[in-house]
Amino acid sequence: MNEKTIAECFRRMPNISSLDVSDVSSKIKYENTEEQTDQMEVTEQKHKLNEVEEKHDLESQGTKARKLHSCSQCGKSFQNEGILNRHMRIHTGEKPYTCTQCGKSFTGESGLSYHLRIHSGEKPFKCDQCGKEFISSSNLKTHLKVHSDEKPHVCSLCGKGFSRLDCLKLHQKTHDKVRDHVCCDCGKSFVTTGELKQHQRIHTGEKPYHCTQCGQSFRSTKALRIHQHGHSGEKPFNCDQCGKTFISSSYLKKHLTVHTGVRPHMCSLCGKSFSRLDTLKLHQKTHDGVRDHVCCDCGKSFTKSTQLKRHQIIHTGEKPYKCSVCDKSFTRSGSLQIHERVHTGEKPYVCTRCEKSYKHLPSLHTHMKKCCK
Repeated sequence: MNEKTIAECFRRMPNISSLDVSDVSSKIKYENTEEQTDQMEVTEQKHKLNEVEEKHDLESQGTKARKLHSCSQCGKSFQNEGILNRHMRIHTGEKPYTCTQCGKSFTGESGLSYHLRIHSGEKPFKCDQCGKEFISSSNLKTHLKVHSDEKPHVCSLCGKGFSRLDCLKLHQKTHDKVRDHVCCDCGKSFVTTGELKQHQRIHTGEKPYHCTQCGQSFRSTKALRIHQHGHSGEKPFNCDQCGKTFISSSYLKKHLTVHTGVRPHMCSLCGKSFSRLDTLKLHQKTHDGVRDHVCCDCGKSFTKSTQLKRHQIIHTGEKPYKCSVCDKSFTRSGSLQIHERVHTGEKPYVCTRCEKSYKHLPSLHTHMKKCCK
């Protein structure tokens, strides 16, 4: 029954006014509109529900698709076939990425890239607090703990605290006197695998770290870094007693024994004593007439390898140490450093009696002979 038919029926009925008919008609229209609205809302809700179900189905399908790339050896699943193939190398032992410098192989390209920095000496990650450089961001992150006051790892024997657990474990070996990494060639033992590997290069002759400026090779990154200071002329470690500068802290430490006056190493042939053992060994060569570092160009021989290297520059004519102010070049970094005082006016050698200062150490010695009389 439609709206017009219902209205006509009401007109024929007694005691019902036109106003009442109008009201009924409006009410019917309202009820119809409300019903339509309800139907629309139900339809919309069904549509939304269908969309959610469809989305859930797609996600389920995606998850199933991702899990299709599963390892047949251990059952681990991966998002794509490339990651699965890389994972499979763990089981197969395949290492397709090989270092052209030392022949060491890696399962992934990132592992090779990381390794190559060891040869080049490249350390792109720098600590903004102490300037120390690292070959990876993870190594830098681990190092940054050193600068924090937090030292949660405490030695139960002496109470010393450490920022890192691996440092504590290494420290504990000193109490136990554990040197469990033994060289199979000579039987010498070490606390860490790193120390053992570096030591073994003495036997193998391996020198995997190359200077990019002169091609010279070294057994450790530390030795390479010290050598590179020689090219730059940089000597950042300064003796506060005589002003002499050094390219490494270990060289400065050895030098400081000169100022203590203690000379525990004595020559059994002439009785002369030395503050350092290596100096005594070099001295003993003078008694034995040993000059085992020979120049292949002229046959001249030397007691020390450093003396030979310095001599060989005569044949090459090389002057690798250049002044940044006047471009004058020198065969030795020490000569460059002395020359640069002409520009800076620096006088590091000071008389302890009259405080007069000099640019060169021999000048101070000459002055001291007169001043001390």
